[in-house]
Amino acid sequence: MARLTARFWIDAYLARLRLADIAAFVVAHGDDTGGAVLVKLNTLNGRAQVFQRSFDLATGARAWVTLAEGCEAEVDAAIARQRGFDPDLWVVEVEDRAGRHLLDADGLSG
Repeated sequence: MARLTARFWIDAYLARLRLADIAAFVVAHGDDTGGAVLVKLNTLNGRAQVFQRSFDLATGARAWVTLAEGCEAEVDAAIARQRGFDPDLWVVEVEDRAGRHLLDADGLSG
């Protein structure tokens, strides 16, 4: 099965967010082809959550899971640690008071 490049997925994700009137921007540009992606959800109240894609080796299923959540400074510190391990990492920040991120939407969830 062919795999989407990171850049293609990011561009599609940002387009879907724009269609839903959800503000988002790339905070860190990773490797265009194989970079991993973190999505930070900023609810604009001092709280945030960051998601990473998880892969179940037994089933082959992919899902977005929470890497960190809490006050925005703590979430930003968790992202900085991950970027220290992986300089090819993409970070997308989504800003939505209602907490929408669309990662569970068709075509984005897996």
